[in-house]
Amino acid sequence: MNKIKTAIIGAAGYTGGELIRLLVHHPNCELVYIHSNSQKGKSVTAVHPDLIGDCDLVFTDQVETDGLDSVFLGLPHGQTKAFLEENPFPESTVIIDLSTDFRDESHGFVYGLPEVNKTKIKSSRRIANPGCFATGIQLALAPAIAKGWVKDSIHISGITGSTGAGKKLAETSHFSYRNNNISVYKLFTHQHLKEIKQTFGQIQPGFDEKLLFVPYRGNFTRGIWITAYFPFEGNLEEAEKIYREFYQNTPFTHVTTENLDLKQAVNTNKCLIQVQKEGGQLVIYSAIDNLLKGASGQAVQNFNLAFGLDERTGLNLKSIAF
Repeated sequence: MNKIKTAIIGAAGYTGGELIRLLVHHPNCELVYIHSNSQKGKSVTAVHPDLIGDCDLVFTDQVETDGLDSVFLGLPHGQTKAFLEENPFPESTVIIDLSTDFRDESHGFVYGLPEVNKTKIKSSRRIANPGCFATGIQLALAPAIAKGWVKDSIHISGITGSTGAGKKLAETSHFSYRNNNISVYKLFTHQHLKEIKQTFGQIQPGFDEKLLFVPYRGNFTRGIWITAYFPFEGNLEEAEKIYREFYQNTPFTHVTTENLDLKQAVNTNKCLIQVQKEGGQLVIYSAIDNLLKGASGQAVQNFNLAFGLDERTGLNLKSIAF
């Protein structure tokens, strides 16, 4: 088939850099241009030096809406709607947005969580990529929600690497703050809770239990670790069976009985899940790379689905085990 002509809008940040890294070697993709207002005129490798030898494109601040088969939007949250109003793309162009702007499935966008919405994604031209914490939490709990096991509040904690805060300098992402440190932010109020509840309401109509989520800033660069638990009357074998069945046809989400560690997921598009039963609670751990399965990797997975490709195309990545 002909290469899929693609552009990235807002590609100077971490997720933009990861999109370039994935797409420049994607066998079905042709990167036509890479956009950035802040880095216009600079070579891509001047901003993303890890791409030396892989990409010779130059950032542009010009937006060409015609002649593209797909476009990835990596703009700051709250800016995408205005951008699309000013730069309308043809209806045939597949748009994959990595911001929060359309995760409520407004303006014809489909929520891009492949493990739940694969059929809808395949037939959509407008896809809203999930948030990073949202991905890890939803995949940890979706099978339990679908079975109706959750009948009370769910306790969730999640710790994320510093790249989750973006490339822009901030006190809480500074090395001096993060190193040998840990802190809580947005206790019970994290912005990803809205999209998580939306998905759970689709999986189990009427679901309205509280999600008591404690997000932590971690002293590492990449990855998200989720721990979730709730009262459970069944046994561990039943839970593991249901989880394996739920994800049996998903190429990136895997359930294991072995003890997990975060490095098994870092640098991959995988979500790894482990289930335990202790003290009358079902405890679920999930591990993802916040920049891949939590952002750019999942966006490419959605790209593959929208164009009828194998989900794994361009995403056969090995973890950084040591």
